Amino acid sequence: MKIFFRFWGNSILAILISKLSFIFSPIFLPNTPGILKTQKMVSTVARTGRQFQRYNQGCRQVVGCIPYRYKTDKESSCGAPIEELEVLVVSSQKGKGMLFPKGGWEIDESIEEAATRETLEEAGVLGNVGCKLGKWSFKSKSRGAFHEGYMFPLLVKEQLDFWPEKNVRQRIWMTAAEAREVCQHWWMKEALDILIQRLENGQETGVEDEAQSQ
Repeated sequence: MKIFFRFWGNSILAILISKLSFIFSPIFLPNTPGILKTQKMVSTVARTGRQFQRYNQGCRQVVGCIPYRYKTDKESSCGAPIEELEVLVVSSQKGKGMLFPKGGWEIDESIEEAATRETLEEAGVLGNVGCKLGKWSFKSKSRGAFHEGYMFPLLVKEQLDFWPEKNVRQRIWMTAAEAREVCQHWWMKEALDILIQRLENGQETGVEDEAQSQ
């Protein structure tokens, strides 16, 4: 009997170890055996299901980010670097359009944490979350239900080579004008317009509002 329980316990332990080793396995650089890639350890699995989703009077609450950066590969006539704003868009999982990263806000996280998580899962970037761009009410095309959407700016500081939805989405850096043209959601276009206005007026610093996140 003791042998049976010892065998059963060891089997369960082996299964748990195999699962954890998959999620937290080190990432190796291609063509460089034995050399670890120096990047933050992130979960390789995106959250799924809606059992922990937040709702407000029957409306599912979704949160997203507009990831942005400044590209400086151009120079002015006097040799000074020219900063050009770029934003990051991702393809939808069904491949029918481009949009900014977004997803459901869950009950175990703050709204800023949800925005950061969705951006990491869908676009594979990390950075500083700014002040909320706004709140929108829109109707889901796939389910026909009304959603409550929140958008944040995210100044990108790190772009990962591996992220949870790497195999189901494409990510593309483009100008704000190009992104506004290809984005499939009207409310995300409005959020982009607000971000551009903030940046032009010097109101967006790329630093999270500590008072808001508490």
